[in-house]
Amino acid sequence: MKAMVLAERGAGRVEPRDLPDPEPGPGEVLVEIAACGVCRTDLHVVDGDLPDPVIPLVPGHEIIGRVVGVGKGVGDLSPGVRVGVPWLGRSCGECRFCTTGRENLCERARYTGYQIDGGYARFTVADHRYAFRLPEGPSDVELAPLMCAGLIGYRSYRMAIDSALGAGRIGLYGFGAAAHILAQVARHDGREVYAFTKPGDDSGQRFARELGAVWAGGSDERPPEPLDAAILFAPVGDLVPTALRAVARGGAVVCAGIHMSDVPSFPYRILWEERVLRSVANLTRRDAREFLELVPRVGIRTRVTEYPLSEANRALDDLRAGRFEGAAVLVPQG
Repeated sequence: MKAMVLAERGAGRVEPRDLPDPEPGPGEVLVEIAACGVCRTDLHVVDGDLPDPVIPLVPGHEIIGRVVGVGKGVGDLSPGVRVGVPWLGRSCGECRFCTTGRENLCERARYTGYQIDGGYARFTVADHRYAFRLPEGPSDVELAPLMCAGLIGYRSYRMAIDSALGAGRIGLYGFGAAAHILAQVARHDGREVYAFTKPGDDSGQRFARELGAVWAGGSDERPPEPLDAAILFAPVGDLVPTALRAVARGGAVVCAGIHMSDVPSFPYRILWEERVLRSVANLTRRDAREFLELVPRVGIRTRVTEYPLSEANRALDDLRAGRFEGAAVLVPQG
């Protein structure tokens, strides 16, 4: 099969290779890939920000495709079913985290496109427990960003509103793939969205307003009203104290990325008054079920830029440079 492969840790790019078609083992399904989103975490993997990826590696963890084969012990999925495969690809099912619905914290977890070959290819194999059945209707390309940007955004959103007791005003720092999905959920729930982009990013701010943001500005600006909660999608540690200063008493700041530059020291007074600072790790199957059921009710639409699989490096470069709005999606050809 055709695949784009990370051949060396920190190489910063992938290279085309012909690989044997994978075969599903016990508890696994073979998926023919129709689309795979290009996520900022892919950049962290390819650029070497995340340690110890499996090398050589097929990146990609926003996978949409159809089951074309099943291994022993798989009874819930059959050939022809459309599925989505996310970042969390496997958990042990036995530890104290897995047995309490927190498999996202499993110490023996394995991750798609990092320790398991992912979606920059024609086929992949996935643990059937982490291959989520998808409805017919939206296109494969439209659905791809939901499998990480949507799922992690949704978990971050739930943490924000739980920590801040409702969060009527919510700030989104970094208005890319995740934020443009989450803004639609927040507006559907009747919340005010405040969008923060790179300073001077007028097109990004217009995009946020198109999706219902009541205010959009640079990340160096203060919002016109104190926020109840803020979610950081930009992997910039300097934004943590900035966001803490922007939230009201009892507010929450949620760091949504898997990697972030160092957080600078900050005075205790901006954390005081019962503000909450927390991180998000991966996703749970409950998150996936809840979010995928919510998608048609909200009518979430993703804005995507499509690339052929062979141009994965161009997609990664465009993501680095912020050359598109919304999300990038790779599509296998031939």
